[in-house]
Amino acid sequence: MQHSACRPATLPPFKIDKSTPTLDAMEAVLTDASGSLRLGSATDATAKPDEVLVAVGAAGVNRADLLQAAGLYPPPKGASEILGLECSGTVVAGDGDAGVGEQVCALLSGGGYGSLVAVPAGQLMPVPEGVSPVAAAGLPEVACTVWSNLTMVAGLRAGERVLIHGGGSGIGTCAIQYAKAIGAEVFVTVGSDQKGVRCAELGADCIINYRESDFAEVIAEQTDGAGVDVILDIMGAKYLPGNVASLAVGGRLVVIGLQGGVRGELNLGRLLARRASITATSLRFRPAAEKAEICRGVVEQMWPLYAAGRMRPVIDTVLPFDRAQAAHELLRDGGAFGKVVLSGW
Repeated sequence: MQHSACRPATLPPFKIDKSTPTLDAMEAVLTDASGSLRLGSATDATAKPDEVLVAVGAAGVNRADLLQAAGLYPPPKGASEILGLECSGTVVAGDGDAGVGEQVCALLSGGGYGSLVAVPAGQLMPVPEGVSPVAAAGLPEVACTVWSNLTMVAGLRAGERVLIHGGGSGIGTCAIQYAKAIGAEVFVTVGSDQKGVRCAELGADCIINYRESDFAEVIAEQTDGAGVDVILDIMGAKYLPGNVASLAVGGRLVVIGLQGGVRGELNLGRLLARRASITATSLRFRPAAEKAEICRGVVEQMWPLYAAGRMRPVIDTVLPFDRAQAAHELLRDGGAFGKVVLSGW
């Protein structure tokens, strides 16, 4: 089936407040005891040695933010209690290669929903060429997750097959494009035919609607029982049997999410017979040195793909920070395709 070419998302202008930040209070999206979000004031972020202070213009919304707001995913020790794992904005102070006034995007352990955030210098990245600063706010978390897991952990190579669960998610839309750029054959699961069409437009070769088909049966049929070499999984326990059944000889299952539960039954016999492996990873709790290594890899290997037009940010919706609650509800309901971004204080 032929699919029309994707058109870049239309994004509002990126506005930067060039005024000098105060030293006592900043605007931030705060979480109340019930988990609801509201715009309020918080103590200004301050940069430690080897950190850079960034005036936040936009922030990506992630499922981890929803979990943290619900009290289910506390930030790492020493990290900001404010939500937000990625942002874009302007350097206003601190150490690092980026100069004051430079537009950047950043991978965070927290704090992206504040108007100022302190960022370890190694987690600061330039805005990719050809990408708007607003769209760039939705890149660091997904790009670092995709690159670290498909390249560093799974070692995905040209000619291999990869199964990406949640093809319409922020991670999924990035992973499809990156895997195709590597030269892999891409299988994805989606929850609707509409999302399937859009995943095909991004380059997915085989679309599996998990509401209508058993993905393991489709994989077996489409690969003549050979299976896939790499699986990027966001579901955890619920998909464990099907994932293991879908692995090729030497296959690598990488679990990056637990939306389907934390306890499952593992068929070790199947794993042994296929000489396959399972790895579970988390980006947020990695040490700063590891995050810096990942950010360098992303800038070196992924940013040129954006500059060349071989990859593009997929932004579903941009909302102002005072509508963060609506942004969370949109992501929670599963209606978004790609990323939801907050922009404009």
